[in-house]
Amino acid sequence: MVKSALTEHKITNFMMETINSSKQAIALEDKYGAHNYHPLPVVLAKGEGVYLWDVEGKKYYDFLSAYSAVNQGHCHPRIKDALIEQASTLTLTSRAFYNDVLGPFEKYITEYFGFDKVLPMNTGAEAVETAIKIARKWGYEKKGVAEGQAKIIVAEQNFHGRTSTIISFSSDANARKNFGPYMVGFERIPYDNVAALEKALENPTVVAFLVEPIQGEAGVYTPAEDYLRQSAEACRAKNVLFIADEIQTGIARTGSLLAVCGNCTCERHCERQASYTKPDILILGKAISGGFYPVSAVLADDPIMDVIKPGTHGSTFGGNPLGAKVAMTALEVVRDEQLALNARKLGKIFRERMQLLVDKYSILKLVRGKGLLNAVVVNDSPDSSTAWDMCVKLAENGLLAKPTHGNIIRFAPPLVMTEEQLHDCCDIIERVVKEFEK
Repeated sequence: MVKSALTEHKITNFMMETINSSKQAIALEDKYGAHNYHPLPVVLAKGEGVYLWDVEGKKYYDFLSAYSAVNQGHCHPRIKDALIEQASTLTLTSRAFYNDVLGPFEKYITEYFGFDKVLPMNTGAEAVETAIKIARKWGYEKKGVAEGQAKIIVAEQNFHGRTSTIISFSSDANARKNFGPYMVGFERIPYDNVAALEKALENPTVVAFLVEPIQGEAGVYTPAEDYLRQSAEACRAKNVLFIADEIQTGIARTGSLLAVCGNCTCERHCERQASYTKPDILILGKAISGGFYPVSAVLADDPIMDVIKPGTHGSTFGGNPLGAKVAMTALEVVRDEQLALNARKLGKIFRERMQLLVDKYSILKLVRGKGLLNAVVVNDSPDSSTAWDMCVKLAENGLLAKPTHGNIIRFAPPLVMTEEQLHDCCDIIERVVKEFEK
């Protein structure tokens, strides 16, 4: 008789582990969790505003904002109250039925960002996949590309997620290796290179250009000021969709409501500013829900979005009432607290402070960014551990940041930070940089 797996083990009462120390929490993750991340050795237990606390009670400034998912600050009370209220009423119906929150959310978000329609999903990667499907279907049904031939242009060093489709056009060897075979239909071109885009657009089977307005994961690479506008114009001249992935750059992070808004200071969408470049498809996620619940969205006007019919795309949780209520409140916070203006003001101060360090210390090479999405490049090889070691030392001094691409440290605090807090953080950064000066 074959024994079941259960009878082979001692029967125990299954109880949730109580965490009493950072060492214990890290050991549990190491033993029971897949090793798909390499976190800093900090175990967080509480968050409020710009602050985080570890399980031992040590307080930190958050300078990553969960990769820009908590622009409104940790556990914002208004968003928390909206979550609790809706969670006590109705959380999920699936899209098999209507609910009384989704329609108001769809009206709110389309008016907020200036589009006809929205397709809500959950995660950022889902939203990118959704945009890809919409673009291809539009290419076949509206542009007239032969089915199976649609091509989408992307940029080198892009980061749009890690699904099988997305890694097919990734430049990241770690994300790609041993996950093939890869999906065809994508072409990579250099980022911030309009000439390369124009050349690629000569192919009549191209249906879309998918791009990050600022490449966050690549080290907060900020393109030329007119890159987005010229790219959009080039796309429209060839009847190609311009898709802006604003999952990380959107929701006031760069000092405007969206990075494609350029220098617009409005807290809601407007088309009055000459610097605004309206995408054909806009992808949002992360801070759209203030870090409380996974919500993402793809927005487009009717001639594009009407290719989506019943059965062509969906998700059990996409558009659920809990996420919809949270997202509306999170966007209200961005508007009411003027977070874009604060990001613009503090970002300028931060880059000025960091530039002083670059000029003073040879261990730093340059600072770049926009709003409160910034990075400092460490003057060492990407294969070195210097940036990682600096982030560990920053954590010891009460500031949490994370390296990317080996020798780049990304700095992106919650947008509710005050000027006094920012200067305090800059002082911490300077103390650590001084320790690493050769």
